[in-house]
Amino acid sequence: MGSYVPNTKSEQQEMLREIGFGSFDEMFSQIPQEVRFTAGLNLPDGMGEQGVYQKMEEISEKNKVFRHIFRGAGAYNHYIPAIVDSVASKEEFVTAYTPYQAEISQGILQTIFEYQTMICELTGMDAANASVYDGATAAAEAAAMCRDRKRSTVYISEAANPQVIQVIKTYCFGSGAPVVMVPEKDGTTDLEALEGMLAEDSQAACVYIQQPNYYGLLEAGEKLEAIIHKAGAKFIMGCNPIALAVLKTPGEYGADIAVGDGQPLGMPLAFGGPYLGFMAAKSDMMRKLPGRIVGETKDSRGERAFVLTLQAREQHIRREKASSNICSNQALCALRAGVYMTAMGAEGMAEAAGQCIAKARYFRDKLREAGLAPKYDGEFFNEFVTRVPLAAEDASSAESAADARAAAGSRILKALEGEGILGGLPLGNGEILWCVTEMNTKEEMDQAAAVVKAALAALQGDGGQTRDKMEDGR
Repeated sequence: MGSYVPNTKSEQQEMLREIGFGSFDEMFSQIPQEVRFTAGLNLPDGMGEQGVYQKMEEISEKNKVFRHIFRGAGAYNHYIPAIVDSVASKEEFVTAYTPYQAEISQGILQTIFEYQTMICELTGMDAANASVYDGATAAAEAAAMCRDRKRSTVYISEAANPQVIQVIKTYCFGSGAPVVMVPEKDGTTDLEALEGMLAEDSQAACVYIQQPNYYGLLEAGEKLEAIIHKAGAKFIMGCNPIALAVLKTPGEYGADIAVGDGQPLGMPLAFGGPYLGFMAAKSDMMRKLPGRIVGETKDSRGERAFVLTLQAREQHIRREKASSNICSNQALCALRAGVYMTAMGAEGMAEAAGQCIAKARYFRDKLREAGLAPKYDGEFFNEFVTRVPLAAEDASSAESAADARAAAGSRILKALEGEGILGGLPLGNGEILWCVTEMNTKEEMDQAAAVVKAALAALQGDGGQTRDKMEDGR
């Protein structure tokens, strides 16, 4: 960054001398030579503004934008009211950062406070923070909240999103906290296995359960709460915020902390971000919430006012003792979520969730008719898993069967892509995780099912000739 800072060479040398170094190389001498970048950057010559614009347009044309989407797995295609973009694009919000000076930041402080209030109403919790980076970060930060000197082991259901699991493991690795995976049974968390594991572990700090889980299925929240709290551990529930409009809240399930990704609340898919991690907790966990919390108070004239509160904690003044060192928030994304929830209202969000439920069941039945049977029979929200049927000639061994299923699943998704449809997420072994939201119409669901049916019929063609044609795109 040295060449981008407006300091002269002499000023840079003076600053180096002030901190006890004779050169930049000496200042970075503690960094091992093998990790330093010394090869130089292979960059093309500079271009004029018009040339850069044309070049960027050319590059952008390589992107494939699907109009029909049946994929979720953590990021969901929901309708976003126009007012969300209208409000969030105002300059005073776009440029606002953490409002340290409350006396000149009442507007942005109030938007954050209203967001926190709505998250508490949505989750049934007592307090929420001003957001973190994304849902996976929120889950990892929640696990850190639960650890103490006596209890440090983090349990995670294998039925949770693999990306969330990986982030929790990364956080725990950095702090030396043990992680134990709880097996899944028939697509949901194995209750008997969890109960047995916790009974033998007096150091269990928390259990992370996703509701609905990664496979779209609903977990037995009440039974999980009883097992977890009986063992003295904390119950962390990962949530889909749209589902919370119609399902029981984490508070009603007895969870201690509710976390999730706020992307469905007014954030476009946007190639994976930026998104928003929401965190809410019961009152006894409130002081352990990381990051910023905006509170309501009264000013010197007795009028309603907003301030940052509970934020000057260990992460600022005693970092080595902090359970969290996250010091930022996603204020602009939180603003979008707040505007979205305000515009939709409780009835609008419930309507969106209801359409997700109804349409997902319609599409599951259409895929079943097309030849893709659901893998699980349990109740689900708007995601479900199907399995590719296995032909007798492909079942000579477990390995060949798995390869045949995977190849068939890939060809089905490729056939859908050829019609401008983004199919479900391949999970391996011919299993596909599908997602349906209020954005999917009956016509496009029927079309997708017809493409799947034709693809399956082609896979059963004589002599494999039709399969080859599908692979070649002919």
